[in-house]
Amino acid sequence: MDMDGGMGGMNPAPASPAMPSGGGMGHGSMAHMAFYWGERAQILFSGWPGDRGHHIYFLALFLVAAAAAVCEFLSVLSRRLAPQPSAPATLRSTFGLALTAIHTLKMGLLYLVMLAVMSFNVGVFIAAIAGHAVGFLIAGSGAFKWARGGGPKAAAAASLPPVEKI
Repeated sequence: MDMDGGMGGMNPAPASPAMPSGGGMGHGSMAHMAFYWGERAQILFSGWPGDRGHHIYFLALFLVAAAAAVCEFLSVLSRRLAPQPSAPATLRSTFGLALTAIHTLKMGLLYLVMLAVMSFNVGVFIAAIAGHAVGFLIAGSGAFKWARGGGPKAAAAASLPPVEKI
């Protein structure tokens, strides 16, 4: 009777310290499967920021936060660029293409932020949340005068005195 689970004499390869059984990230490092705090992280790319020091780690956190903030800007921009239903078909199709490009860029950035957060580093998680919060505060919350009525042009137009008709 075959005692090795029906594999016909094939035994699994022994697990090495660099690669635990069940897989790993390779290159002598182990994947974190729970949140951890530390500057020795791998965010999006193998070895980056890695052991390059805390200044590169903070640069990585800034880039994650900036990408999250840009996602919020693009969300607000896509909501404000919608053409009126009474607009000509050529204008609506041009706006449709522009909105599709904005949506594609936004989704790509959102997936990059999500993959960065999947590094399970607490600093990256906080940077992503802070980036989304700052982006929404500036672009979408209406806390700033220019963000309330459709952008800087509307705010500038609202601050001008009304034109008297003769």
